[in-house]
Amino acid sequence: MAKTKKTSKKGPDVILIGAGIMSATLGVMLKELQPDITIEIYERLDSAAAESSDAWNNAGTGHSAFCELNYTPEREDGTIDASKAVKIAESFEQSKQFWSYLVEQGFLSDAPNFIRSIPHMSFVWDQDNVAYLQKRYDALQQNYLFHGMQYSEDPSQLAEWMPIVMENRDPAQPVAATKMDIGTDVNFGALTRCMFAQLQKMDGVTMHFGYDVRDLWRSKTLGGWKLKVENLADGETREVQTNFLFIGAGGGSLRLLEKSDIPESRGYGGFPVSGQWLRCTNRAIIERHHAKVYGKASVGAPPMSVPHLDTRMIEGKQELLFGPYAGFSTKFLKSGSYLDLPKSIQLSNMAPMLMAGLHNISLTKYLIQQVMQSPEDRLEALREYFPNAEMNDWELEIAGQRVQVIKKDEEEGGVLEFGTEVVSAADGSIAALLGASPGASTAVSIMLDLLKRCFPEQLSTDAWQHKLKAMIPSYGQVLGNNPELGQELRKQTSEVLGLDTFEYTTNEE
Repeated sequence: MAKTKKTSKKGPDVILIGAGIMSATLGVMLKELQPDITIEIYERLDSAAAESSDAWNNAGTGHSAFCELNYTPEREDGTIDASKAVKIAESFEQSKQFWSYLVEQGFLSDAPNFIRSIPHMSFVWDQDNVAYLQKRYDALQQNYLFHGMQYSEDPSQLAEWMPIVMENRDPAQPVAATKMDIGTDVNFGALTRCMFAQLQKMDGVTMHFGYDVRDLWRSKTLGGWKLKVENLADGETREVQTNFLFIGAGGGSLRLLEKSDIPESRGYGGFPVSGQWLRCTNRAIIERHHAKVYGKASVGAPPMSVPHLDTRMIEGKQELLFGPYAGFSTKFLKSGSYLDLPKSIQLSNMAPMLMAGLHNISLTKYLIQQVMQSPEDRLEALREYFPNAEMNDWELEIAGQRVQVIKKDEEEGGVLEFGTEVVSAADGSIAALLGASPGASTAVSIMLDLLKRCFPEQLSTDAWQHKLKAMIPSYGQVLGNNPELGQELRKQTSEVLGLDTFEYTTNEE
């Protein structure tokens, strides 16, 4: 049995659990805001960004709501609710501002390694869906963040935009698409590893790979939190202490949050959804498609399973994926345990999880269907987007795990949330990030929310306010309501990051 080394000395100011994009973003922000802050990062795997932030595990779209139809639901009266799309577009602009700042400071020395321009397209067929896409386009044009978007129902125009999608398609089938040229592809794995590589060079920052956090509790003598961590290489365990703890462990965050036993954690549960991609192996096909083409999700499908034919840039090579095909696993992490889900069930979240299950029977049926899919079934789904697809040009790739948030609800008893949520203690000493998409793309706005909750005194100082506005020029403003500022900043960030730019018009012609 491994021995535990007792520690009584004061530990680092901050401990980050998990070496993904969220911890990297928070760590860099805190060091920029307070250079003398001390930080330790604990990661159970042997490298950074190996779970959800990895390029093959993550959808990779710079989620700005240009093409994701699930961010613009149709109301019962037939109108389109674009509020979530605008909020996500604003958040992604904040992320680009922060990344641009880091590039200009020399912190991210080679931006093209992680972000590139790629058109974002939405593609639908059949008359009802075409009518929906037209209404969606009209609704989005009310906000300048979506100006420059093109809409077409002309098959010849669509064939120019996405040739392999239109080849051999039934000419009688009604089709429509939107195209946004300033979309991006983001390799969050490369970005995360670059951020941590720079963090490690800074005074007061230490990274520990191959360490698993086994337990955590409030420190009665020193204040803050104590953690029991195990070195997976030799089994030795030790205790570490910190004033502030961030749990950014992806699917593993829920179990650690439960161990904290803070009142705010009670009632939260997790619903794991696994994923698979078809990865194209034919370079001739890969080079003929240059877009992220998103469609409509199947009835009952979780938003993260919206099908898309997705051009990616990974390690300097253009790749092509289709999917994701959803599945069910009781693991909360790709490298996790099949006991993750049952171990997460507690008295405080049992009722919300049961009620959420009852309210999402269609999702359960959908996941069962997905698990039972044959290669022929997957090919049939692919051919809806690429009619000429042949199975020998594609191979199956296992994606990362996503754990959707389940939470208490006064009316429903329990609801399944699709998105991300920060759960923090009243005293701001601990925070955890739960959930999935759009996650990584909105990491900067998520961390700004966390700073507001957990560092309110520091955030109110002139020094932090000044620095935040230097890092994120739109900080404190509603970017969606400020076309002049938004257009100026979008142009600046595009130039710094090497992205395509767009000349704006008022759309009043």
